[in-house]
Amino acid sequence: MASGTLQVFLAESLLLPTGLLTAAYLTRQLGPEGYGLLMLATTIVSWLGWSITSAFTRTTIKFIGEAEDWQSVAATVLQLHLVLGVAAAALFWIFSEPLAGALGEPELTPYLRLFVLEVPIFCLTYAHRSVLVGLGKFSQRAVSTAVRWVSRLVLIVALVASGLWLWGAILGSLLAALIELLVCRFYVHPPLFWRSPFPLQKLWGYAVPLFLLALSLRLYEKLDLLMLKLLGGTAADAGFYGTAQNLSLIPSLFTLSFVPLLLSTLTRTLHSADLEKAKRLSRDAMRLVLLMLPFAGLGAGASAEIIQLLFSSTFLPAAPLFSVLTFGAVALAMIAVTTAILTAASKPNWTIALTGPMVLLAIIGHLWVIPKFGPIGAASVTTLVASLDAVALILAIYLLWQILPPFLSLARSLFLSGIMYGLASLWVVSGWLLVGKLLVLSTLTLVGFLLMGELSDREFELVRSGIRSTVGYFSGKHRSS
Repeated sequence: MASGTLQVFLAESLLLPTGLLTAAYLTRQLGPEGYGLLMLATTIVSWLGWSITSAFTRTTIKFIGEAEDWQSVAATVLQLHLVLGVAAAALFWIFSEPLAGALGEPELTPYLRLFVLEVPIFCLTYAHRSVLVGLGKFSQRAVSTAVRWVSRLVLIVALVASGLWLWGAILGSLLAALIELLVCRFYVHPPLFWRSPFPLQKLWGYAVPLFLLALSLRLYEKLDLLMLKLLGGTAADAGFYGTAQNLSLIPSLFTLSFVPLLLSTLTRTLHSADLEKAKRLSRDAMRLVLLMLPFAGLGAGASAEIIQLLFSSTFLPAAPLFSVLTFGAVALAMIAVTTAILTAASKPNWTIALTGPMVLLAIIGHLWVIPKFGPIGAASVTTLVASLDAVALILAIYLLWQILPPFLSLARSLFLSGIMYGLASLWVVSGWLLVGKLLVLSTLTLVGFLLMGELSDREFELVRSGIRSTVGYFSGKHRSS
């Protein structure tokens, strides 16, 4: 699981360089108006695809992981994704013209109608991804994602450069999604047009609460920015807050890589009736999130330098917001891990019961705090509510299995977090020297964990073996290609 997490994390991380290069090219080729239309279309279509797949991702991983006949489960899931994807795309195609008119961009209609073809492709691809993870084929899941991000960059640049303008950007995204689907089908090919004996209604008992969980968390992630604007924040406030918010979500790449693999491994462990092993794995997973705290402290201490390097001195008001939100990101990572544990333990209703109130509590907090303290108040409410919910979910796991994350790990992480914050604040550098500073302090963090006895020799060997496995796998793929 360690090597698989690293592989998926590296694959998902390709979104950052390829996305930045794609954006840099498109902003120059399409201009502000064309790029704005593309962003509108991308936001709408991606929201539609994610809304469908979020209902079944964890459900699919769990059922595949514990199934004797995984082909039947996979066939049912694929057929469901195909039907929902095609139905959503057809409905969206019909209403794309009035939607474009409501947005004040009637010329967006033909672009939306082309782009929406990606929805059924995306749904099928994501179903295949979940099947791969459920089967424990983590490396293959990583390869499919890496292929998509690289091919997307190449195809979009090539098609736009050929003179297709905005049509080329949309076609490039469509073709990249199709390529990822074909790669997934190469690794796992359950029957798509086959009457599966697995009953569809079995999925809904998990799908409904897990869909509500995903919807609640997605709404919560953007609620603070929306409330800030509704309660009198200026456009500049929203710009600064959005910058800090996007930067603080970098840990979500880790949870995106780790949590599905954790759910798959726990499900298969529990299915084999090894409860003690599942408990140890769950405890270690929660401990892993706690070990992220010193890196959050490091980011908070160097927030002004990070903001200035990436976004220029104009955006320095975002630095204190990032310093607060980065700890909220760790709390959200703990929520992702603990809800995965409860899902594997067949308690999906517990997840929505404990995370659902987050949105209401945050709204109440924002209504009270934002008028008094502005953006920093919004960031504080977001971090506080997420932290309280993370504690509630940890207590729920204790109620279920009588396990808690190690108290000593929490104490060491908080101590190192304070040390890293102080060192990062006092050691001021400029420009690209920041990269060296972050590497040095990150290394000191690991040394600190080692000296305090938090990291054992076995864990270091586990990390080294995971890295060797990752390098060996991808170098092998490179040689074979």
